[in-house]
Amino acid sequence: MSKNHLVDEAIEKLKAADIRITPQRYAILEYLIESHTHPTADDIYKELEHRFPNMSVATVYNNLRLFTEIGFVVEMAYGDSSSRFDFTTEKHYHAICEKCKKVVDVNYPGLGDVEAATEKLTGFKINDHRLEMYGICPDCQKLEEDAI
Repeated sequence: MSKNHLVDEAIEKLKAADIRITPQRYAILEYLIESHTHPTADDIYKELEHRFPNMSVATVYNNLRLFTEIGFVVEMAYGDSSSRFDFTTEKHYHAICEKCKKVVDVNYPGLGDVEAATEKLTGFKINDHRLEMYGICPDCQKLEEDAI
């Protein structure tokens, strides 16, 4: 799916919810779709502040909250006050570097069966799940090798 198609689709969802499309809102959405870095609200603010000098960090947070409520952005909270935000149109998982904190999407369809298996094994009605794998990314591995 192209970036423009994703932006257009998200804009249509906002319009359907009677939400005004401001230039700041559009820019935040576009940045989320383009970045693939799972940015924090501060990352987004720093990237866009030159285009919108009157925009506050609160504006970024409020829009991210709105996008999360509508359902096309997922907040990835790690308990250390560094929530990252992920624009998503399909279920996926994450590999997270323990050194540089880079987050990479992992698309592995077989993991979708985890909910059904968990329901069968536990009797729970599963509403959602999240899978994160932690390790050292190739860039950090290379840095470690070079340091030796």
